[in-house]
Amino acid sequence: MTVRIVTDSTADLPADVVERLGITVVAQNVHFGTDTYKDNVTITPDTFFSMLASSKELPKTSQASPGEFKEVYDSVGDGADGIVSIHVAAKLSGTYNSAVQATELTSATCPIEVVDTAQASMGEGLVVIAAAEAAQAGASTEEVATLAKEASARARCMCLLETLEFLQKGGRIGKAQAMLGSVLQIKPMITVRDGEVHELGKARTFAKALAKMTEIAQGFAPADSLAVIHSTTPDAAQTMANELASMLPSGATPYIARMGPALGVHVGPGAIGIALLQSQAQ
Repeated sequence: MTVRIVTDSTADLPADVVERLGITVVAQNVHFGTDTYKDNVTITPDTFFSMLASSKELPKTSQASPGEFKEVYDSVGDGADGIVSIHVAAKLSGTYNSAVQATELTSATCPIEVVDTAQASMGEGLVVIAAAEAAQAGASTEEVATLAKEASARARCMCLLETLEFLQKGGRIGKAQAMLGSVLQIKPMITVRDGEVHELGKARTFAKALAKMTEIAQGFAPADSLAVIHSTTPDAAQTMANELASMLPSGATPYIARMGPALGVHVGPGAIGIALLQSQAQ
């Protein structure tokens, strides 16, 4: 049984995980003026955040096209028993629709299941990892797709931002719009729920907000898997991962992931987040 796993670069999956589990990642587009880059392919996070700091105009993002997904399905579908394509929330991006359209265009003859995780970043990525591990263990296409949908319902993703400026200008602020009135006085925390951005909380200082977000995350314990995601603060991410490791089964460690350019456009520098899959026992 060979089931191929496809996702998009919004998942922020670490490169070693992608390689180990044989996941195919379709890159999103990042636009600086008239220049277009492929997320984590032709532009790295380091280069992106450097360009972001000096750019007078906020960059934009766009989803991979149905044609790009078609090419991927054509390729990975050759000799496969099925494809499960797992993506960022449809309410936040047109990626899911591109993937669905591609199922009508591809020459692949195997079944293709497209899953909307209603999540972003490693909230999406942890679902992809769970699905890929099931596929490697020999699960069928239907079994992997069912697992991905079930895991999506247990996925949680939250993030602490330096500012709401990037989220607002990028048009992804969603239900967190009400936080804008006090944006200068607070450090905003957001969460992705039901495919949209919602307010999670706020605090006067970054340190207090970090402590509060950690406490909120710990309220979801135990977790089957967990990741700490950051845009430009790897040391802070490692410290937080150490604090949260006890939420996981014995011997397991949190993933540390870097927010890529496609997400970085909306969260900006200094952002740090937590993603987890709540234990099925919950």
